[in-house]
Formats: sequence, structure tokens, C-alpha cells
Amino acid sequence: MRAAVLHETGQDKLDVLDDIEAVGFGPGKARIRVRATGLCHSDVSAMNGVLPQPAPFVPGHEGAGEIIEVGEGVTNVKAGDRVLVCWLPACGQCPACRRGQTQLCLAGFMNAGIPNFKRAGDSSDVFGFAGTGTFAEEVVVDAACAVPIPDDVPFDIAALIGCGVTTGLGAAINTADVAAGSSVAVIGCGGVGVSAIQGARLKGAAEIVAVDPVASRREAALRFGATQAVGPDELPDINQRLTAGEGFDYVFEVVGKSATARKAYEATRRGGTLCVVGAGAMDDQVQFNMFELFFDEKRILPSLYGGGDVLQSYERAIALWRAGRVDLEGMITHRVQLAEINEALEQMRSGVALRTCIEI
Repeated sequence: MRAAVLHETGQDKLDVLDDIEAVGFGPGKARIRVRATGLCHSDVSAMNGVLPQPAPFVPGHEGAGEIIEVGEGVTNVKAGDRVLVCWLPACGQCPACRRGQTQLCLAGFMNAGIPNFKRAGDSSDVFGFAGTGTFAEEVVVDAACAVPIPDDVPFDIAALIGCGVTTGLGAAINTADVAAGSSVAVIGCGGVGVSAIQGARLKGAAEIVAVDPVASRREAALRFGATQAVGPDELPDINQRLTAGEGFDYVFEVVGKSATARKAYEATRRGGTLCVVGAGAMDDQVQFNMFELFFDEKRILPSLYGGGDVLQSYERAIALWRAGRVDLEGMITHRVQLAEINEALEQMRSGVALRTCIEI
């Protein structure tokens, strides 16, 4: 089968091969025919080494498709079911799951170190990013990673819900719990940032300022609910105009860099909330002094995968989409075939794409 492979961490292009095999099928597993997958910035971060992932690997974790077959003991799905791929399934048994913080379950992360591909005639391991690897025609995953979707949800929409939409909406709704009438700034307006903007709009924020260096993303943010959109250099000015320099009630950092996290902190009012959504590198340190942490009483809230139960978040996103309360179709600005995956990577790196859907 075909799959896009990164041979070594640090390479900027993927190699689309036709001799890849999905491996690991057996009890508790599901084999999925991938139909659509989104290109998320986390895939690029894994490629360049910002996020840890053994190589060689097949990127992709935001996918949807059909169940081909299931292993012994699998009861949540069956052959023919339409599913989205959950890259962070909950085991239901660990301390985090028992506390109700299923998004902090580590079971899914352990899958990243288990190979689920190989090249035909070659015994060497090929991993799937985040234990999945949806830039492939087929993937074998733990059955808990296969979440059934209703028949009226297209594969491309389901793929978005599998990561970017859930992450962004959840940051605003679950983690920050944006208050009606509040002021919000979102720094970084790709697919996740735009989803956070839609979440803040749903929660009733009065002012939503989108901050991004790319003009096309700023224009898109206005369509998705931002009341104003500015470049990073304009953030201090609009902060002064809208809040008299006091700062925003909520600031979402959706870039994953210490420099933007620091700017986000400074743009947050005293007693306000900084919500860290971007996935950054382990060696990228952000600095705060002890006095400002004490004196400003700003809440710093990291948000992993939307900060709540992902299955409930999927259901909520589908309900909101059906009701026309969130625009998911409009987030897909580009579509490519798997053979054109490197074109999709350039669309993301240049900032012209909110989300590129790879049709497989």
C-alpha cells in the first residue's frame, strides 16, 4: 500500500512509497482504511524534532475512514463502520482516567514507540506518528483509537474533529471556560487557533482579537468569529485601544514557542487567564519572575487535546456542526492527494492553509 514516510528526523520532505505494510493486527486491534486526513502542525513539529517521535515514521494523526477488520475481543467497532482516529485514547484504568482527566492518559503516548508499519521484504521498523500514522492508505491501531461516527458526518469533517477542532474548541470551552462578555486574544490562527476563536464566540466573548503574521489567516479569522485581526506587531496597540492597556481577559497561545507565550502573558490582564494550546519543544524555556507570578495573579492554564473527555468533545463538535454553530467545512482551504503531500507541507509552512485535507 501507499504511505508517506519520513526517513530521518529533520528532513523537510516526505517520501511517498507504495511498498508499506500495516503491521500489528491482532486481538484488541482495528485495521482502518483511511479516507481523509488533515495536516496538523504537530505533524511538522514531529518531522523537525520539536515533538519526540522515533523515525522512520509515517506522519498523520488527524484521520477518518472505514473499519476493514477487527481483532479478537473488539466490541466497540466492526467491519464497515465509519470512524475517526483518536490519537490519545483513554485506557479507563490509570490514575488520570480514574480522576476523570482522560485527556491526560498516557496509554496513547506509549503507542508512539510501537511500530505499526514496515516496508515489504524489509524487517526494519516504521512507526506511526502518535501511534497512528494516517498518511497511509491503511493503519492498524488499538481499537480504542477507532471512534464510530454518524453516517451524516463526512470523512473530511470527522478528520478535523479528530484533532484540531477538538483541541481549539476545547481550549475555549473546557480549559479556559471563556466568560460571556469578555475580551479574548488568540495568538496563532491556523486550524487550532480558528477553532479556539469559534469556541470563544460560542461562549459569548464580546471582543475576539485574532493575532497572526499571515494576512490570509487574519482575513479567515474574521469569517470565523474574530471581531478584529492584527499582526503580532500590532498587538500592543490594539491592547491599548480595547483594554486601555490593562490586558485581555483571556489570551490563547496557539503557536508553541516561548517568545509568543511570553507575549501572551504580557497581553493578559492581572487576574486574567493565559491558555497555552501550542505544542512546543522540551528545550524551549519560557521565563517568569516570581514577583509577577505572585503579584499579577494571572492563571496559566495549559490545554492538552481540548482539556476534557475527548469522546464527549467529539460528540459536542458534531452537534454544534449539525446545528450550524461552528463552520468546519470552511476550515478546509486546500485539498490534495497523498502523492501531493509535500505540496500540502509547503501550504502549511507558508501559512496560506488553515487546514489541508489529504484525500486518500
